[in-house]
Amino acid sequence: MKQILFSLLMVSGITFAARAQSEQYQQAMTQQVGLLDSASTFTPAGIQQAANTFERIAEAEKTQWLPYYYAAYCRVNEAFFTQDKGKVDEIADKALVNIEKAAALKGKDSEISCILSMIASARIGVDPMTRGMKYGMESGQHLEEAKRMNPENPRVYMLEGQSLLYTPEAFGGSKTKAKEKFEESLKKFAAEKPADKITPHWGEAYTKMLISQIK
Repeated sequence: MKQILFSLLMVSGITFAARAQSEQYQQAMTQQVGLLDSASTFTPAGIQQAANTFERIAEAEKTQWLPYYYAAYCRVNEAFFTQDKGKVDEIADKALVNIEKAAALKGKDSEISCILSMIASARIGVDPMTRGMKYGMESGQHLEEAKRMNPENPRVYMLEGQSLLYTPEAFGGSKTKAKEKFEESLKKFAAEKPADKITPHWGEAYTKMLISQIK
């Protein structure tokens, strides 16, 4: 009887500890993902700090894909922010390591393909003349894959529009087509219903900012 009682107490203790850890994870992620909804986070220092924090959460929660996903998202934005072109590949490599770890846990996913597309786009910035064709094609292929997996993902259309907006017309860019993509993206954002506060949902405010730049 004592042995049975001891076993029950052990199971209860393990269950309680697991629940406490899960709640701690949810609280940490909700807080950090919430910061990504604020424009004040999107400074070179702010986005680097966010990436560091998500990487620490990922190290503590190695079976969760979202901390790695958000670490990659922050790192690739850090790559876009840096003014030192010599550091872009190094930062993009860190983003790639994180998103590959997310993919290893989650499998193929539209959101992960969007981040892979962003990483390729960041590498173009090092030298658009010599890298534009290679990484532009790679970025586009990841977006096509993201759309195939989830045609309702608003971030796909936002990234397509962004590419059209910042590509010279001589190489296929078009402000008119970019605006159409942004408008489609905003419709998808309006219909999007994230499962919870840590499910990827970024991009709506940025899309509105981009579309406001098109005269």
